[in-house]
Amino acid sequence: MKFVVVSDNHGRLEPIQEVLNKHQTADGYIHCGDFELPLAYLNQFAVVSGNNDYADVPMSIVLNTPTHRILVMHGHRYVSMYSIDRLVQKAKEERCSIVFYGHTHVFSDRMIDGIRFINPGSLSHNRDGSAPCYAIVEIDGWEVNVQRCELESASTKGFFF
Repeated sequence: MKFVVVSDNHGRLEPIQEVLNKHQTADGYIHCGDFELPLAYLNQFAVVSGNNDYADVPMSIVLNTPTHRILVMHGHRYVSMYSIDRLVQKAKEERCSIVFYGHTHVFSDRMIDGIRFINPGSLSHNRDGSAPCYAIVEIDGWEVNVQRCELESASTKGFFF
């Protein structure tokens, strides 16, 4: 299964369109919140609410694959720039082996206590100075492969933050 995981576009529609155009054969599209767009623009995505969203969507969802339970949330109530300890606890409570989250505007892919935590970074701007990005997550049985992808428009138009 191939998932396109995005977060934190903060009202910018162009990155959403670019990602959808580039990955038309994905099995699923997931948005980890702070979309700040009408939901009609995100109808292909499983969406959770971020701290800047006011749409009627859940704060978190759990997705099931044949081999994994995936917790999806923005994370603003569970993470800081320095710690995801509360998110680790939440993932354990939900019995999830993978977590997709946003909020920090920094791409991250790490294992903690046997759980894979994936933050796709931001489609708007990353706080570590890197180009706007998202993640491609491919799940083949128990194997999980994560690829960081930069927006093509970031390199051709130049982003300055």
